[in-house]
Amino acid sequence: MKVNVQSVNFNIDKSLNDFIQTKIDNLEKYYDKIIGAEVYLKVQNTSEKENKIAEIKMLIPGDELIVKKECKTFEEAIDLIAEALRRQLCKKKEKQRSHHV
Repeated sequence: MKVNVQSVNFNIDKSLNDFIQTKIDNLEKYYDKIIGAEVYLKVQNTSEKENKIAEIKMLIPGDELIVKKECKTFEEAIDLIAEALRRQLCKKKEKQRSHHV
């Protein structure tokens, strides 16, 4: 699946990129029609510890799911987003299944 990662105000390292790719690839288990995902990572210049913002826009046929989280680390944010997307994808699949019956 095509995953486009964009980072604002910093350069993303390979391990974070791989982490994101793995998390998003795992979502295909729950919904196999995912077209792709756009990931936006941003560091806010604030004194707060939770200054890492991650947003994932998941493209699926006829729709897009967008989840945004702010955490201490990008990995934590991506984890939370992946979980939220998993729930949304499962709901979507259930809805489609109920229409086919």
